[in-house]
Amino acid sequence: MSEHPPLRILWERRNGGRVNPKERRLDRQAYIEHILDHFQHPRHKHRMDDADVQLGGGNPGCGDLITVYLKIGPDERVEEMSFEGEGCTISQAGGSIISEMAPGMTLTEVKALGVPTMVEEMGDDIVKSRVRCATLALGTVQAAVDLFRRDRDRAAAGLPPVGASAGFTV
Repeated sequence: MSEHPPLRILWERRNGGRVNPKERRLDRQAYIEHILDHFQHPRHKHRMDDADVQLGGGNPGCGDLITVYLKIGPDERVEEMSFEGEGCTISQAGGSIISEMAPGMTLTEVKALGVPTMVEEMGDDIVKSRVRCATLALGTVQAAVDLFRRDRDRAAAGLPPVGASAGFTV
């Protein structure tokens, strides 16, 4: 986990989530620095050879690519997550941010994360015109959870896996 709380938590601690316009400009700069830090110093950006599930995703409009790797425990919690990718600053920072958020969450909690979570984490003013880039990693992680569950259910029924768990990427 990051040594600093997510920016949205810091924001909420101030005046019940309300700030005056002068403070908002500083917060915008903090969001920019937060995104740049995750892009320039990505967390968990590496291939995971022993992943329980891996899945590739992309944003054709921007050319962003990401592959997520998840290690999932018997209690259906994400034990570890990593990613690889290429693309714009926002998409790759999003991969780094979700790789810090997902470990420790149940698969149900990961599936419940919404677009607003990533937009808030990266700053609405910064990513409002780039929501597809900001949420690429989240959507790919959620699709990987679906794939993991489908393959797990197929294995329980004595059927072979499908999709990325069988060596294919989407």
